[in-house]
Amino acid sequence: MTFISPRRSRPRLLHAVLAAGVMGAMAGPVALPPAYAADTEAASSFTPAQRQEIVGIVREALKTDPTILSDAIAALRNSANAAQQNAARTALDSHRAELLAPAANDGVLGSATAHATVVEFYDPRCPYCRKVLPDLDRLTHEDTDLRIIEKVIPVLGQGSLIASQALVAAFLQGGQDAYFRMQRAVMNDSTAPTVERMRTLATQSGLNATRLATDMNSQKVTAILEANLELARAIGLDGTPTFVFNARQIIPGAVDYDALKKAIAQNRQ
Repeated sequence: MTFISPRRSRPRLLHAVLAAGVMGAMAGPVALPPAYAADTEAASSFTPAQRQEIVGIVREALKTDPTILSDAIAALRNSANAAQQNAARTALDSHRAELLAPAANDGVLGSATAHATVVEFYDPRCPYCRKVLPDLDRLTHEDTDLRIIEKVIPVLGQGSLIASQALVAAFLQGGQDAYFRMQRAVMNDSTAPTVERMRTLATQSGLNATRLATDMNSQKVTAILEANLELARAIGLDGTPTFVFNARQIIPGAVDYDALKKAIAQNRQ
C-alpha cells in the first residue's frame, strides 16, 4: 500500500508552540496528535510567566515569519493523515482474508479465479454507486484477470434497506444471475423503494415476487447485510461507494474509470 508519510522534521519552535498551548490560546482548542504527547506533558511544568513569555515570542515571530503558523497547521494535518493511514493498514491486514475472497452471497463481476480483486461496498440508492456501474462492467470485460466483489450495504435510510434486502433475497432465489438482473432493475429505477415496488421489479426481472418479498425479512438476509456492514465498519468506511484493492488500498467516494484502472494496476499481485 502507498501511504502519506508524515514530515520527518519540524522546526523546534513548533514543538514549543504546541507544548505551551499557544495555538489554543490564539485560535481556540486544538486536538494534539500522539506525536506531541511528550511536549504536552512538558508544558504542564511551565509557570504562567513562562507561558506568557512563549506567547509573546511566538506572536513576535509570526509577525516576521507568518509561515510558522502554516507549518504548524501542516504538521498537525500530516500527523493526522499518517495516523489515519496507519489505522487503514491495520484494518486491511486484519481483514485480508475477507477482502480477498467472496462470501457465499456476494455478487461477483469478472473471473471468479482472478488474481486482482476489488471489493466494492455500495448502497443501491447511492447516485455515485449507480454512476460507476458501467465502469465496473467495462473493467471486468477488458481485464480477464480481474474480479470485483460487490458488498451491498444499506446506509442511506429505509429506502436503501428495502432495496438492499431485495438484492440479497434475489441472490438467495437464483444466485448470481438473479442478483444482477435485480440489481439492474433496482439501480435503474427512479421510484421510491417499497416492498410492493420490489415485488414489481422482481416480476419484471423474471423472479418469484412472492418468495422475494418473504425472503427480504428473513434472518438469512438480515445476517448477510449485517456481516457486510460489520466489515465496512471494521475498515473505517464512511461513505459509498468505497473500493478496496487487493486488500492493500482503500479509495472512498466517486472514482472514475481511469482512477480505478490505475489503482488496480498499482495493487495487482
